[in-house]
Parts: sequence; C-alpha cells; structure tokens
Amino acid sequence: MEFSELIRLVGIVVVVVGFLLKLDPILIVLLGIISTAIASLMNPIDLLTTVGASFVGNRVMATFILVLLVTGTMERNGLKESAAKLIGKVKGASPGAVIGAYGIMRGIFATFNVGFGGVAGFVRPVTLPMSLGSIEAKGHVPNEEHVDQIKGMSAGMENVGNFFFQVLFITAGGNLLVQATLYGLGYEVELIDLMLRAIPVSIFAMAWAMTYYYLKDRKLRKKYYGDASKKAENENNSKKQEG
Repeated sequence: MEFSELIRLVGIVVVVVGFLLKLDPILIVLLGIISTAIASLMNPIDLLTTVGASFVGNRVMATFILVLLVTGTMERNGLKESAAKLIGKVKGASPGAVIGAYGIMRGIFATFNVGFGGVAGFVRPVTLPMSLGSIEAKGHVPNEEHVDQIKGMSAGMENVGNFFFQVLFITAGGNLLVQATLYGLGYEVELIDLMLRAIPVSIFAMAWAMTYYYLKDRKLRKKYYGDASKKAENENNSKKQEG
C-alpha cells in the first residue's frame, strides 16, 4: 500500500489519540472527519456530500444515538426523580402494576409501529425509576435483589410488547417475511389475514405477561418487605391526613 493511501487513515489515529486524551467525543469525530478529508484532498462540497450520504444511509443508527443523547440529557436534568415522585402520588402503585401499565402502552404504540427507544430510551430512565418510586413511597429502601428482578421484568415486558404487537402493523417486516415465505411454498395469504390471526395471540401474550409479572412482584415484595409494607403505607397515609 502506497503512502498516499496510508495517509488517508490519519482520521483513525486522530480518533484513537482523542479518546486516549479523553477529549470531547463530538470534537474528536469532527477532527477525524476533517483530517481524513484534508489527507484525501477532498473539497468542502465533496466532504459535506459524503457526510450527508453516510448519515442518510445509517439514519436508523443515527436516530438511536440521538435518542440516547436526549435520554441522557433528560436524566441529568431530573427525569428519574420526576418519574419517581409522580408514581409516589398514585395510591396502591407497585412495580408489578407499573410494568403492566407500561406493557399496555408499549403494545398500543407498537401496533402503530411507534417505538420508545427500548430499554435504554424508556425502560431505564422512566419505567425503572417509577417502579422503585412505588416502593420508596411505602417507606422502604428497595432491596438490591428485588431491583434486579424489576430490571429483568421491565426488559421482559418491553420484549413482549414489541415482539407480539409489532406484527399488528399490517405492513410490518415480520408479516412481509411470512407472506413471502408462504408464497414460496405455494400458499397465497393476505397481509390483513396475517394481522387478524396475530391479534388473539398478542392479547393472550400480554395478559399472560402482565399476570405473571404482577404475581411475581407481589411475591417478591412479601419476601423482601413482609407485612410491614401495608403498615408503612398506612403510616404514610396517616401523616398525609394529619398534614
């Protein structure tokens, strides 16, 4: 490989050195892009065209990155605390109920092919803090093992809502794949028929998951907090009435 071709890799060196020096990530990327363009003798128009084409070609990944950035910014400005305070005002709230409510909401929006950013974009900054807030509202400090279980159940509900309800969107990729596969085997099916047959399966899956997670959470709360849960809740209600 000639030196003129090797010099074009200078952007990689810039990125590596930048992260080693713990510089701002956005600045590092920009410097890497500019240094590569200079080494490749690209003019500004070609540089902007290349960057734009790369962004459009990888827009799904770019959207995911933007969701993470927005989520991180909101967390820094008190998103978790606000979610916990909100659920603390709901009487009788519990992690199982919060997870079940999220499952219903996730299923409805998945039906219209609308996502929330998954575990990283919604479950971690909103659903999990609300679940923990429902425990703290009853005067308890969340048990670490219980918190791990809540994380698993929240992620599981995200999977159930997304997996089973996305096929209710008539032109979902899953429906198109099934239709194409059956057509290759000699069976002609309509997308609307596939969607209609998925409705009872989706509803049953969601009902099963909600029931299972609710009962599991109730068992875990009894295990980690015992009968003191009701006692603490009654004391909190009495203090509110006196106040």
